Amino acid sequence: MNAIDVLRRIHASTPRNTPGIRAVRREISKELKGQPGPAVIALAQELVRSGDSNGRWVGYELVQHHPEAMKRITGADVERLAEGLADWGGVDSFGCFISGPAWREARIDDARVHRWARSKDRWKRRAALVSTVPLNVPARGGHGDPERTLSVCELLLDDRDDMVVKALSWALRALAAQDPDSVAEFMETHEGRLPARVKREVAKRLGRAKEAGRRR
Repeated sequence: MNAIDVLRRIHASTPRNTPGIRAVRREISKELKGQPGPAVIALAQELVRSGDSNGRWVGYELVQHHPEAMKRITGADVERLAEGLADWGGVDSFGCFISGPAWREARIDDARVHRWARSKDRWKRRAALVSTVPLNVPARGGHGDPERTLSVCELLLDDRDDMVVKALSWALRALAAQDPDSVAEFMETHEGRLPARVKREVAKRLGRAKEAGRRR
């Protein structure tokens, strides 16, 4: 199977929306079940290079849902899968499906994510923050990682790019559900540097976390 075959099936999907395309991805995942991890990663990289946004998303999901691919993925593989990121949808699927899980499972290191956070490219900076989400959201395999999450958040405190600010809020809210105390301390320490949007949205999330704690 190659990228052309996958793209043809994506474009023929009915309906041509997220559920329809995901149904195609599930079929392809079944067909790739016995393939070696590196072959699946290589296919995903082909799909990324195709420039097709749906192809990119399907490629990321193919890797995410192939256990050996995730076990074998390398830092170089992750960087190749990040090539051409230029919109929030691509970045968020990359962070949630590829880089975040790879980071959580020590397939990439903190230094790599921190380099993205210091990048001149707004989309790499957003990717650094979105990569923290799978560290903290149980539905994505996370159990809470305040140290790594807050280290990235601190690097981007002064960034006022809207795409980055929204991702900073998301990262802190995801951690707040698991470790509200660490987020509350971070918010208090950096109160003067945080964007108003982040303070407002995270405060609401902390309030819900506090209320949930009282009900336990």
